[in-house]
Amino acid sequence: MLEDSDHDRWVRAQALFEERAYREAAVLLTELLDAADAADDVRHELTDVRLLLARSLYHSAQLNGAIRVATELLEHDPNEPYAHLLVGRSLQRQGKADEAQPHLRLAELLGGYRA
Repeated sequence: MLEDSDHDRWVRAQALFEERAYREAAVLLTELLDAADAADDVRHELTDVRLLLARSLYHSAQLNGAIRVATELLEHDPNEPYAHLLVGRSLQRQGKADEAQPHLRLAELLGGYRA
């Protein structure tokens, strides 16, 4: 039997996200990042995977995970507006409005996202 390629897993994770199966999507996306890390690929280039993982974690109420993944993405691309939005919204949901504000402002300035 053929093993799924990374592309197959990426497409399946996107479909799961669209179906609102956020936890399942997060599992596949984490596996993709782990596989890239194990293969010594340049992990920071996987922006789309990280962003969808952070979104999946946010929507499945895994807020600490969403903050961690979005923050890792921001370490490599500090101008990624949606990552700032995810950090800000996650902090808001945790009742940390003061910590959320800088991220929400950057999300609005960089990407036009209104919080």
